[in-house]
Amino acid sequence: MNRNLFAALAGCAALCSAPAAEPFIEKLDLFKAGEGGYKQQHIPGLVVTAKGTVLAWCEARKKGGDWDSIDILLRRSTDDGKTWSEAQKVSDVPGPKTKNPVALRMKNVDPKDVTYDNPVLIADRDGTVHMLFCLEYMRCFYQRSADDGVTWSAPVEITAAFEKFRAAYAWKVLATGPDHGIQLKNGRLIVPVWLSTGTGGNAHRPSVTATVFSDDSGKSWHAGEVAIPCTDEWINPNETIALELADGRVMLNARSESKAHRRLVTLSADGATGWSNPRFDAALLEPICMGSLVRYSLAATAGKNRILFCNPDNLTRADGKDAPGKNRDRKNLTVQLSYDEGQTWAVKKSIEPGWGAYSDIAVTPRGTILCFYGTGAKSGFAGDRLTLARFNLEWLTDGKDVTEQK
Repeated sequence: MNRNLFAALAGCAALCSAPAAEPFIEKLDLFKAGEGGYKQQHIPGLVVTAKGTVLAWCEARKKGGDWDSIDILLRRSTDDGKTWSEAQKVSDVPGPKTKNPVALRMKNVDPKDVTYDNPVLIADRDGTVHMLFCLEYMRCFYQRSADDGVTWSAPVEITAAFEKFRAAYAWKVLATGPDHGIQLKNGRLIVPVWLSTGTGGNAHRPSVTATVFSDDSGKSWHAGEVAIPCTDEWINPNETIALELADGRVMLNARSESKAHRRLVTLSADGATGWSNPRFDAALLEPICMGSLVRYSLAATAGKNRILFCNPDNLTRADGKDAPGKNRDRKNLTVQLSYDEGQTWAVKKSIEPGWGAYSDIAVTPRGTILCFYGTGAKSGFAGDRLTLARFNLEWLTDGKDVTEQK
């Protein structure tokens, strides 16, 4: 037998005879209320760098409110999310700070509190980690790391990029993300944003969603077009997640306070302009809470297109006060899997049947799925800890699909 053919057949036999991975799920608390002098940790985010380092971050709140004293904390893992570094503070803008005037119109807002908010990270294919964050919901900054999040460049203000939006929407409140941003195949960096006039509830409403983008590796940032406006049907679209589809289009999946209680979806050829008419995804319930979205695999390289989505899959309230467009209980945090680029969702499995809130989701080079989310024994909008769930495709699909090594 031809020696090369024999080697190939032997390799195939070894691969085919290798046992399938055992389904597993394990959980680890990364941040807990009360640690480090912070009353609450909220707005979890997660990325995996080009080198495979996992970065998990959050807002660490001294008092708990959106407009209170907030820092941004980051932890790192170099072993597939099993063990983690100590938390480090990664937001610091030097010089005097001014509170957003819309916040000062509300009760119990201390003008001396400094609010860093809505951090978004992007793992660049070249190894760079890009980061955007906001200050007082009215200024936006960019910084980067060249060593997988160990150190960061000095923050550069990019608020001017948001000025273009004013022609379409007279915002007074801005916020990036939250969750992670994305890099397109052509290198473009995309960060979803939401904008508000600050005249409604908590000075975060009414709101619209859009994106900002960079075509020069983060050196400059530009405003796209409003992707989902605020209408009688699409009420207060805000915290939005992005994903590049297999055909190169960009899909936004948005939270809103719409009476349909379903996630809103819109598409663009370039991730910035020409957004399609938004539609409700009938399969994705909307309790009015942040969700998360990530690609697991592409058919071109792994045989199957797979997309993962996560949010609290629930439309009930324990107090029975269900009403159209009003918050439902944040519980039953569920991961869903699509094989057809988000047209349908073939797999659905709860990872936290009890209370679960904001989340972000990522995939490691080993094919491990990571979900970082808020939970806790006490119900509320954020929970009392941020937990990381590690699991594989075998667990998610009850063995009907197998892990792809990246």
